[in-house]
Amino acid sequence: MPHSPLWSLVLALHIISIALWIGGIFYAVAILRPSLGLLDATQRNSIMLQTLARFFKGLTHAIPTALVSGWLLILHEGGFANVPWTVNAMQGFGILMALLFVRLYFGPYQKVRRSIRPQASAFDSIRMQMLAIMALGFLAILSACLGHPFM
Repeated sequence: MPHSPLWSLVLALHIISIALWIGGIFYAVAILRPSLGLLDATQRNSIMLQTLARFFKGLTHAIPTALVSGWLLILHEGGFANVPWTVNAMQGFGILMALLFVRLYFGPYQKVRRSIRPQASAFDSIRMQMLAIMALGFLAILSACLGHPFM
């Protein structure tokens, strides 16, 4: 296919949305949460809830952007049957990540958000599910790298 600035923009949107998604999860799990250990439980829970609310609001835009832009790029390359297995693996990881996010958002996150005094175990459940999403994101990135021909 001929090079077009439009497809470069679609690819840029795809990469930016993935970077926000996986990078945001990495920040929340590996940097923010351990740093909050110095605070008392009430302050820690409040900051985590406020952070998750803002982050999840952003993900409601980043996730659909990642999925739709990825599908557009696949269609641009000739459709699902014409892309390498690594692209299909990447798509599978992305769909699984999105489904896990929906499960996280409507499950443990809503429970914690509605709780008067959320327990640490509820935040641990959120953390574990975010770690699973992050691991799948790393696998999706690995798939993208495996499928990229180096010149």
